Amino acid sequence: MLAILDLNYIEHYYSMMSGSRCDMTKLLEEAVATARRLPAEMQDDIARAILAPAGEEGGEVYILTPEEEAAIAVSKAAAKRGEFATDEEVRAVWAKFGL
Repeated sequence: MLAILDLNYIEHYYSMMSGSRCDMTKLLEEAVATARRLPAEMQDDIARAILAPAGEEGGEVYILTPEEEAAIAVSKAAAKRGEFATDEEVRAVWAKFGL
């Protein structure tokens, strides 16, 4: 388990994947710096999300169902039209899940 994100490890990993030294973007550096302040379990979740696209972490690639693909397409189209949940709608969802 990756209990603490190591900026040097991530930089080294991406350098190996590209075959040359690869500087991280400012956004990735900020994301890692922010993640370092989170609890270990959340850091692990973030690390898995970073490593998953490259086939790391021993996990299989998840294949979306046709229904999931359709739901994502609907969401992307709504976002493109500028249709987003109101603050009140977001709070209602959070409350539903005790957040």
